[in-house]
Amino acid sequence: MSLEQRIKSLNAVRNILDQFVNKNEVDTHNYSKFKKIISLAETKNSWFTEDSIFSVLKYWNNVLSEDTVTKWLANYTIDSTEKKNVGLVLAGNIPMVGFHDCLSTLLTGNRAVIKLSSKDSILIPFFLNLWKKFYNELDFEFVETLSNCDAVITTGSTNTARYFEYYFKNIPHIIRKNRTSIAVLTGKETEEQLYGLANDVFSYFGLGCRSVTQIFIPKDYDLNLLFNIFISFKNVINHTKYANNYDYNKAIYLMNQEKFWDNNFIILKESQNLFSPIGTLYFSTYSDKTEIENFISKNTENIQCVVCAQPLDIYKTIAPGQAQNPKIYDYADGIDTIEFLTHL
Repeated sequence: MSLEQRIKSLNAVRNILDQFVNKNEVDTHNYSKFKKIISLAETKNSWFTEDSIFSVLKYWNNVLSEDTVTKWLANYTIDSTEKKNVGLVLAGNIPMVGFHDCLSTLLTGNRAVIKLSSKDSILIPFFLNLWKKFYNELDFEFVETLSNCDAVITTGSTNTARYFEYYFKNIPHIIRKNRTSIAVLTGKETEEQLYGLANDVFSYFGLGCRSVTQIFIPKDYDLNLLFNIFISFKNVINHTKYANNYDYNKAIYLMNQEKFWDNNFIILKESQNLFSPIGTLYFSTYSDKTEIENFISKNTENIQCVVCAQPLDIYKTIAPGQAQNPKIYDYADGIDTIEFLTHL
């Protein structure tokens, strides 16, 4: 089967998704299927709220058009005559976070051997099985343990990455570690840009590698500017697990007599640490951009995105509000997955 057929069959899935997301020409049967699968995913993992899942579905609906996928893959030479077994160890921090790896593997004509995360075991199988209805040659299986793979792509913690690097050292591999994102403010941001930043902070409860967990602000910056914008996201505290994390971290800071700023649903705390706990956003002050550049240089391997309304010399930046909306060709950790898969 040709690449064109794979793309067209994927577009058929996208058309069904579009009907659900935009409620256009709604097929009652498919609509109820989507609602049921969302409910099942939320039951399995309470971090996957209906709003979070809908945001993910809306994202994929935007990037899976036939035209977008065709233009993306036109940059590569894809010869699928020799199918490879590609092992995929998927993460489960946000809904369908491993779907891009599945998509890349299958579109390049390879066989996907998928180790799902227990936290995200509902949504990806649903979409792959739906795709297979339109393209019977789609070749994938779900396994508990990877074996007999020609290559692997894994996503996990820094600790598990050490294990993967040793275990898969003799075959081609992409092994991803913990990453997070930062933001740089100049004090000249518009209200709309600050709202975009807030979305980058609060989306998926800050659990994604593209979630902003550290912000750089000028030394004289008024934190109330952020709190005034953050108030739009106050309902986050109504989520039990988020509230438990927020309360726990607040209690620790109080017991240790640490200084922090609080608005009853998120804590701002000055720290040079990159990874902030749930319910806390770290910030650092700066007087010169070289301080930011030095920080980025030291932490490049731990940073997924840099959100800033203005370009920086040292690192490609993303506009506020766009951290959770990567282009389909924006690869995790900057490693071109399609290039990897087409050279096995």
